[in-house]
Amino acid sequence: MTPRTHTWSWRGTVAVAPAVLAVLFVICAGLGGTLLQSVGLMPLVGAPRLSFAGYLHAGDELLTATGLSLLIASASTLVAALVGLTSALVLVGSRSGKVLSGLVTASIPVPHLVGAASVGLLLADTGLVARWLGVPAQAWPSLVAGRWPTAVIFEYAWKESAFVALVVSVTLAMRLPDYHETAAVLGAGPWARLRHVSLPLAAPSLLAASAVAFVYTLGSYEVAWLLGAVYPEPLPVMSYRLFTSTDLTARPEAMAVAVTTAALSGAAALAALALLRRLAAWR
Repeated sequence: MTPRTHTWSWRGTVAVAPAVLAVLFVICAGLGGTLLQSVGLMPLVGAPRLSFAGYLHAGDELLTATGLSLLIASASTLVAALVGLTSALVLVGSRSGKVLSGLVTASIPVPHLVGAASVGLLLADTGLVARWLGVPAQAWPSLVAGRWPTAVIFEYAWKESAFVALVVSVTLAMRLPDYHETAAVLGAGPWARLRHVSLPLAAPSLLAASAVAFVYTLGSYEVAWLLGAVYPEPLPVMSYRLFTSTDLTARPEAMAVAVTTAALSGAAALAALALLRRLAAWR
Protein backbone atom coordinates (compact mmCIF):
# COMPACT_ATOMS: atom_id res chain seq x y z
CA MET A 1 0.00 0.00 0.00
CA THR A 2 2.80 2.43 0.86
CA PRO A 3 4.75 2.02 -2.43
CA ARG A 4 1.56 2.64 -4.42
CA THR A 5 0.90 5.83 -2.50
CA HIS A 6 4.42 7.13 -3.15
CA THR A 7 4.24 6.16 -6.84
CA TRP A 8 0.91 7.88 -7.27
CA SER A 9 2.15 11.01 -5.52
CA TRP A 10 5.24 11.06 -7.75
CA ARG A 11 3.14 10.71 -10.87
CA GLY A 12 0.85 13.49 -9.76
CA THR A 13 3.81 15.75 -9.08
CA VAL A 14 5.25 15.07 -12.52
CA ALA A 15 1.88 15.71 -14.14
CA VAL A 16 1.40 19.15 -12.58
CA ALA A 17 5.09 20.16 -12.72
CA PRO A 18 4.95 21.92 -16.15
CA ALA A 19 2.01 24.11 -15.14
CA VAL A 20 3.52 24.89 -11.74
CA LEU A 21 6.90 25.75 -13.24
CA ALA A 22 5.29 28.02 -15.83
CA VAL A 23 3.34 29.87 -13.14
CA LEU A 24 6.40 30.18 -10.92
CA PHE A 25 8.45 31.51 -13.82
CA VAL A 26 5.91 34.22 -14.57
CA ILE A 27 5.53 35.18 -10.91
CA CYS A 28 9.25 35.18 -10.16
CA ALA A 29 10.07 37.09 -13.33
CA GLY A 30 7.45 39.73 -12.58
CA LEU A 31 8.38 40.12 -8.92
CA GLY A 32 12.09 40.01 -9.71
CA GLY A 33 11.81 42.74 -12.33
CA THR A 34 9.69 44.85 -9.99
CA LEU A 35 12.19 44.45 -7.16
CA LEU A 36 15.15 45.31 -9.38
CA GLN A 37 13.42 48.44 -10.63
CA SER A 38 12.53 49.50 -7.11
CA VAL A 39 16.19 49.44 -6.03
CA GLY A 40 17.53 51.12 -9.16
CA LEU A 41 19.16 48.08 -10.79
CA MET A 42 16.84 48.16 -13.83
CA PRO A 43 16.24 51.87 -14.48
CA LEU A 44 14.37 53.34 -17.43
CA VAL A 45 16.84 56.20 -17.62
CA GLY A 46 20.43 56.41 -16.43
CA ALA A 47 22.92 53.78 -15.38
CA PRO A 48 22.01 50.93 -13.00
CA ARG A 49 22.92 51.77 -9.42
CA LEU A 50 21.80 50.19 -6.17
CA SER A 51 19.62 52.73 -4.41
CA PHE A 52 16.69 52.71 -2.03
CA ALA A 53 15.63 56.20 -3.06
CA GLY A 54 12.31 54.87 -4.35
CA TYR A 55 11.35 53.68 -0.87
CA LEU A 56 12.73 56.81 0.80
CA HIS A 57 10.99 59.21 -1.57
CA ALA A 58 7.66 57.49 -0.98
CA GLY A 59 8.28 57.97 2.75
CA ASP A 60 5.24 59.02 4.74
CA GLU A 61 2.89 58.51 1.79
CA LEU A 62 3.90 54.86 1.63
CA LEU A 63 3.18 54.39 5.33
CA THR A 64 -0.17 56.15 5.03
CA ALA A 65 -1.11 54.10 1.97
CA THR A 66 -0.10 50.89 3.75
CA GLY A 67 -2.28 51.70 6.76
CA LEU A 68 -5.25 52.58 4.55
CA SER A 69 -4.88 49.42 2.47
CA LEU A 70 -4.71 47.25 5.58
CA LEU A 71 -7.77 49.01 6.98
CA ILE A 72 -9.79 48.43 3.82
CA ALA A 73 -8.69 44.82 3.44
CA SER A 74 -9.15 43.92 7.12
CA ALA A 75 -12.55 45.58 7.56
CA SER A 76 -14.03 44.28 4.31
CA THR A 77 -12.70 40.76 4.89
CA LEU A 78 -14.08 40.67 8.44
CA VAL A 79 -17.54 41.76 7.29
CA ALA A 80 -17.41 39.38 4.31
CA ALA A 81 -16.42 36.49 6.58
CA LEU A 82 -19.26 37.13 9.03
CA VAL A 83 -21.88 37.61 6.32
CA GLY A 84 -20.55 34.71 4.24
CA LEU A 85 -20.46 32.31 7.20
CA THR A 86 -23.99 33.25 8.24
CA SER A 87 -25.24 32.85 4.67
CA ALA A 88 -23.54 29.47 4.34
CA LEU A 89 -25.12 28.19 7.55
CA VAL A 90 -28.54 29.36 6.38
CA LEU A 91 -28.03 27.81 2.95
CA VAL A 92 -27.03 24.41 4.33
CA GLY A 93 -29.78 24.34 6.94
CA SER A 94 -32.57 25.60 4.69
CA ARG A 95 -34.92 23.43 2.67
CA SER A 96 -34.98 25.93 -0.19
CA GLY A 97 -31.19 25.89 -0.46
CA LYS A 98 -31.04 26.10 -4.25
CA VAL A 99 -33.10 29.28 -4.40
CA LEU A 100 -31.17 30.93 -1.59
CA SER A 101 -27.88 29.80 -3.10
CA GLY A 102 -28.78 31.47 -6.37
CA LEU A 103 -29.65 34.70 -4.60
CA VAL A 104 -26.53 34.72 -2.45
CA THR A 105 -24.07 33.88 -5.20
CA ALA A 106 -25.69 36.02 -7.91
CA SER A 107 -23.15 38.78 -7.36
CA ILE A 108 -20.09 36.56 -7.97
CA PRO A 109 -20.00 36.96 -11.79
CA VAL A 110 -20.55 40.72 -11.52
CA PRO A 111 -17.22 42.54 -12.15
CA HIS A 112 -15.92 44.66 -9.30
CA LEU A 113 -15.94 47.73 -11.53
CA VAL A 114 -19.66 47.29 -12.17
CA GLY A 115 -20.23 46.70 -8.47
CA ALA A 116 -18.29 49.85 -7.59
CA ALA A 117 -20.34 51.92 -10.02
CA SER A 118 -23.55 50.50 -8.53
CA VAL A 119 -22.43 51.23 -4.97
CA GLY A 120 -21.51 54.78 -6.01
CA LEU A 121 -24.96 55.33 -7.47
CA LEU A 122 -26.52 54.00 -4.28
CA LEU A 123 -24.46 55.67 -1.56
CA ALA A 124 -23.46 59.03 -3.07
CA ASP A 125 -24.92 62.21 -1.56
CA THR A 126 -27.24 62.42 -4.57
CA GLY A 127 -27.63 58.66 -4.90
CA LEU A 128 -30.68 56.47 -4.79
CA VAL A 129 -30.59 55.74 -1.06
CA ALA A 130 -30.43 59.44 -0.16
CA ARG A 131 -33.33 60.16 -2.51
CA TRP A 132 -35.42 57.29 -1.19
CA LEU A 133 -34.90 58.49 2.38
CA GLY A 134 -35.48 62.10 1.42
CA VAL A 135 -32.18 63.31 2.89
CA PRO A 136 -30.71 66.42 1.22
CA ALA A 137 -27.23 66.18 -0.20
CA GLN A 138 -25.83 68.59 2.39
CA ALA A 139 -26.99 66.38 5.28
CA TRP A 140 -25.92 63.06 3.75
CA PRO A 141 -22.65 61.63 5.16
CA SER A 142 -19.66 61.40 2.83
CA LEU A 143 -19.80 57.67 2.19
CA VAL A 144 -18.27 57.97 -1.29
CA ALA A 145 -14.85 59.64 -1.59
CA GLY A 146 -15.10 60.73 2.03
CA ARG A 147 -12.63 60.77 4.88
CA TRP A 148 -13.29 57.12 5.64
CA PRO A 149 -13.40 54.49 2.85
CA THR A 150 -16.94 53.42 3.72
CA ALA A 151 -18.15 52.80 0.17
CA VAL A 152 -14.96 50.93 -0.73
CA ILE A 153 -15.30 48.60 2.26
CA PHE A 154 -19.01 48.11 1.56
CA GLU A 155 -18.38 47.09 -2.06
CA TYR A 156 -15.60 44.65 -1.23
CA ALA A 157 -17.59 43.15 1.66
CA TRP A 158 -20.66 42.73 -0.53
CA LYS A 159 -18.78 41.04 -3.36
CA GLU A 160 -16.46 38.87 -1.27
CA SER A 161 -19.18 37.70 1.13
CA ALA A 162 -20.77 35.81 -1.77
CA PHE A 163 -17.45 34.11 -2.51
CA VAL A 164 -16.98 33.16 1.16
CA ALA A 165 -20.54 31.86 1.37
CA LEU A 166 -20.03 29.69 -1.72
CA VAL A 167 -16.78 28.13 -0.46
CA VAL A 168 -18.03 27.49 3.07
CA SER A 169 -21.44 26.18 2.00
CA VAL A 170 -19.87 23.63 -0.36
CA THR A 171 -17.67 22.37 2.47
CA LEU A 172 -20.50 22.18 4.97
CA ALA A 173 -22.93 20.54 2.56
CA MET A 174 -20.64 17.51 2.22
CA ARG A 175 -20.13 16.84 5.94
CA LEU A 176 -22.50 18.83 8.13
CA PRO A 177 -25.77 16.81 7.85
CA ASP A 178 -24.26 13.55 9.13
CA TYR A 179 -22.44 15.26 11.98
CA HIS A 180 -25.56 17.22 12.93
CA GLU A 181 -27.64 14.06 13.04
CA THR A 182 -25.09 12.32 15.22
CA ALA A 183 -24.86 15.29 17.58
CA ALA A 184 -28.65 15.54 17.81
CA VAL A 185 -28.92 11.83 18.64
CA LEU A 186 -26.39 12.37 21.43
CA GLY A 187 -28.56 15.13 22.88
CA ALA A 188 -26.82 18.28 21.59
CA GLY A 189 -29.08 21.30 21.19
CA PRO A 190 -29.01 23.82 18.33
CA TRP A 191 -26.45 26.12 19.99
CA ALA A 192 -24.24 23.21 21.00
CA ARG A 193 -24.31 21.86 17.44
CA LEU A 194 -23.43 25.30 16.11
CA ARG A 195 -20.53 25.76 18.51
CA HIS A 196 -19.07 22.24 18.51
CA VAL A 197 -19.99 20.98 15.02
CA SER A 198 -20.81 23.70 12.49
CA LEU A 199 -18.16 26.26 13.37
CA PRO A 200 -15.23 23.78 13.64
CA LEU A 201 -16.20 22.22 10.31
CA ALA A 202 -16.48 25.64 8.64
CA ALA A 203 -13.29 27.08 10.15
CA PRO A 204 -10.71 25.79 7.57
CA SER A 205 -12.72 26.79 4.50
CA LEU A 206 -13.70 30.08 6.11
CA LEU A 207 -10.08 30.91 6.84
CA ALA A 208 -8.95 29.96 3.33
CA ALA A 209 -11.69 31.97 1.64
CA SER A 210 -11.05 34.96 3.92
CA ALA A 211 -7.33 34.85 3.11
CA VAL A 212 -8.09 34.89 -0.62
CA ALA A 213 -10.48 37.81 -0.15
CA PHE A 214 -7.94 39.72 1.96
CA VAL A 215 -5.12 39.30 -0.55
CA TYR A 216 -7.36 40.22 -3.47
CA THR A 217 -8.70 43.31 -1.73
CA LEU A 218 -5.20 44.39 -0.73
CA GLY A 219 -4.04 44.44 -4.33
CA SER A 220 -7.23 45.56 -6.08
CA TYR A 221 -7.22 48.95 -7.76
CA GLU A 222 -10.45 49.89 -9.51
CA VAL A 223 -12.87 50.01 -6.56
CA ALA A 224 -10.65 52.22 -4.39
CA TRP A 225 -9.89 54.46 -7.37
CA LEU A 226 -13.59 54.93 -8.19
CA LEU A 227 -15.10 55.17 -4.69
CA GLY A 228 -12.19 56.34 -2.53
CA ALA A 229 -10.91 59.80 -1.73
CA VAL A 230 -8.22 61.52 -3.74
CA TYR A 231 -5.99 61.54 -0.65
CA PRO A 232 -5.03 59.44 1.17
CA GLU A 233 -4.89 56.69 -1.42
CA PRO A 234 -4.30 52.96 -0.89
CA LEU A 235 -1.26 51.12 -2.19
CA PRO A 236 -2.63 49.95 -5.58
CA VAL A 237 -3.93 53.42 -6.48
CA MET A 238 -0.68 55.04 -5.41
CA SER A 239 1.37 52.53 -7.42
CA TYR A 240 -0.72 53.05 -10.55
CA ARG A 241 -0.54 56.82 -10.25
CA LEU A 242 3.24 56.77 -9.98
CA PHE A 243 3.58 54.15 -12.71
CA THR A 244 1.57 56.21 -15.21
CA SER A 245 3.29 59.48 -14.30
CA THR A 246 5.01 61.37 -17.10
CA ASP A 247 8.00 61.71 -14.78
CA LEU A 248 10.06 58.60 -15.52
CA THR A 249 12.11 59.11 -12.38
CA ALA A 250 9.00 58.21 -10.37
CA ARG A 251 9.11 54.63 -11.67
CA PRO A 252 11.25 53.33 -8.75
CA GLU A 253 8.69 54.76 -6.31
CA ALA A 254 5.88 52.97 -8.15
CA MET A 255 7.81 49.72 -7.99
CA ALA A 256 8.59 50.26 -4.31
CA VAL A 257 4.87 50.55 -3.62
CA ALA A 258 4.21 47.43 -5.70
CA VAL A 259 6.89 45.49 -3.80
CA THR A 260 5.35 46.59 -0.50
CA THR A 261 1.94 45.39 -1.66
CA ALA A 262 3.36 42.04 -2.76
CA ALA A 263 5.21 41.62 0.53
CA LEU A 264 2.06 42.29 2.56
CA SER A 265 0.08 39.86 0.40
CA GLY A 266 2.74 37.19 0.80
CA ALA A 267 2.85 37.69 4.56
CA ALA A 268 -0.94 37.37 4.76
CA ALA A 269 -0.88 34.17 2.70
CA LEU A 270 1.86 32.63 4.85
CA ALA A 271 -0.02 33.56 8.03
CA ALA A 272 -3.17 31.93 6.66
CA LEU A 273 -1.25 28.75 5.78
CA ALA A 274 0.23 28.63 9.28
CA LEU A 275 -3.21 29.00 10.82
CA LEU A 276 -4.61 26.29 8.57
CA ARG A 277 -1.86 23.91 9.69
CA ARG A 278 -2.61 24.70 13.30
CA LEU A 279 -6.29 24.01 12.71
CA ALA A 280 -5.45 20.70 11.04
CA ALA A 281 -3.15 19.72 13.91
CA TRP A 282 -5.71 20.76 16.52
CA ARG A 283 -8.42 18.70 14.89
